[in-house]
Amino acid sequence: MNRPSDDILDEIDRRVIKILQVDGRRPNTEIARELKVSETTIRKRVAQLVSRGLINIVAVPTPRAAGMNVSAIIGISVTLPKLREISEELKRQREVRYVGMSTGRYDIIVEAFFFDQQHFLDFISSRLSRMDGITSLETSMILDIVKFSYEWEIS
Repeated sequence: MNRPSDDILDEIDRRVIKILQVDGRRPNTEIARELKVSETTIRKRVAQLVSRGLINIVAVPTPRAAGMNVSAIIGISVTLPKLREISEELKRQREVRYVGMSTGRYDIIVEAFFFDQQHFLDFISSRLSRMDGITSLETSMILDIVKFSYEWEIS
């Protein structure tokens, strides 16, 4: 059975991505040596993966590095004609790291990070409460992050 990634990535691409997931700063020469190909092959593969939008190589600071010590998941119900407008407004909020339109209990699911509980309260009571079209919300404060990963299994 073909996986969707079979049409996009070959075996070398998948192996390069797996290596870079562990250490995005790993030199091309080391990757080439491990995969038994030339450094030029690796350099070109990485450049193509980036230009095709299949990988990003960036430093991702943790929320804690930015002073954001409180995280929360917020389920939001909205009047459906306002769904995209509210999603776009949420996307512009600096605290918000994830916005997903969903089916089920909530129309929008948000993950957001805050400096402290007061910041969280201000966000909900001052900003969310002013967004026309939000009918209700439910917040869940994250007590402990057990896993926070950007790794995807590409097999």
